[in-house]
Amino acid sequence: MTSTGDDQTTAEAQKAEESNSNTNRRQPYPQGFLDTISTGWADRPDTLPSPRAQAPFAERRRATLSAEFPGRRLVIPAGEYKQRSNDTDYPFRPHSAFAHLTGWGADSVADSVLVFDPTDDGHDVTLFVRDRATRETEEFYRDATIGEFWVGPRPSLAAVAADLGIATDHIESFEPTEDDLVVEEHDGLTSFVSEMRLVKDDYEIAQMQLAVDTTAQGFDDIVRELPRIIEHPRGERMVEGVFHLRARSDGNWEGYDTIAASGPHACYLHWTRNDGAVLPGDLILVDAGVEVDSLYTADITRTLPVSGTFSPVQRKIYEAVREAADAAFDAARPGMKFRELHNTAMAVIAQRTAEWGLLPVTPEEALHATLGGHQRRYMVHGTSHHLGLDVHDCAAARREMYYDGEVLPGMVFTIEPGMYFQIDDLTVPEEYRGIGVRIEDDILMTEDGPVNLSAAIPRTADEIEAWIAQSR
Repeated sequence: MTSTGDDQTTAEAQKAEESNSNTNRRQPYPQGFLDTISTGWADRPDTLPSPRAQAPFAERRRATLSAEFPGRRLVIPAGEYKQRSNDTDYPFRPHSAFAHLTGWGADSVADSVLVFDPTDDGHDVTLFVRDRATRETEEFYRDATIGEFWVGPRPSLAAVAADLGIATDHIESFEPTEDDLVVEEHDGLTSFVSEMRLVKDDYEIAQMQLAVDTTAQGFDDIVRELPRIIEHPRGERMVEGVFHLRARSDGNWEGYDTIAASGPHACYLHWTRNDGAVLPGDLILVDAGVEVDSLYTADITRTLPVSGTFSPVQRKIYEAVREAADAAFDAARPGMKFRELHNTAMAVIAQRTAEWGLLPVTPEEALHATLGGHQRRYMVHGTSHHLGLDVHDCAAARREMYYDGEVLPGMVFTIEPGMYFQIDDLTVPEEYRGIGVRIEDDILMTEDGPVNLSAAIPRTADEIEAWIAQSR
């Protein structure tokens, strides 16, 4: 049988694909498959959804951005798949500015681009998206990254427009220009879209509470599974896995790599190897947060006595950290400088470490802005950061809007002091070495003062012990 021109093109593409080292394991498609793959499929009605709950909130955010950059073309890409190994990609997550301005969360489509085209009275906003592939296209069955035969159907342009309340167009129609202001390439735009997230709207606050509540369930799961965790030689991995099940079943993913740090590992601030044992007598520091489908994440830390009871020295350190956290919370108020949250917590850390004979100076000397800081050896990190779509949200905001900025109603941030006495630290008594404690809560500032979104998760040493006892 003589091949048609289209058949020849397909065959040539297949031959070129087979010569690629990333696809040389694939079997060739026989002619019978090529002749019939595009036929015999039922019609797929394109049922248009109602706008999602966040659509009107995202519309107001786009209006704010438009007003800030009159006459300029703005480009906010969702991002693309990132390679994990060979032909395996990490799960796709859109850029946070893209998610914030579109309202598209875990179901967003890679390679999409949100574009603001200037007009006389603002901007025309268009979301450029890869449209659904028909069964007549090679992409449908050949492309393992985006082909619907491989990864499932994508929404149509009309469905995306109805869902998000944004005009849509084919991604192939998007044409960049030299004058575009692009997020992550233009500092002013990047800072502004980050600063837009400093104050959360009602939808965002509700999503933050949902993320915190789901995270609380994940911590309950961990406490309940402690006996099984202790039995495993890599119990830290068991902690990570138990929490992951909750994050994936009731949310989208974790908002960041879970820290499950037992014993001396708790003194390493970002311990994510999680390959150690969880031994009775030790403390385990668990820093974890569920990212819900809208992509908002919680960020909670609790430090648990593995055996169910704090030793006297563990309790002393734990309650000192809680005192620092409570002091920062009590000091929080609208209009204060954000950095004062840290200063308040550090004053408690300096007082306690001086009382314990760990500092070569007085607490007042340790708190001197330029000559002090001796207590920072035992708490090198900051006390607070903003929280939202990113675990360290608004990170591209200018310093005068972040650390030197005012705390405003609608802001959501952490309070997370800690003390860490590393296993080989000769400046502390031997009984302190290998003990790491952090307590972290997610705080909403309101007109009337702070609200602890994670207050339902046990915090005091007595509450922690009762929590573990009840679970057993």
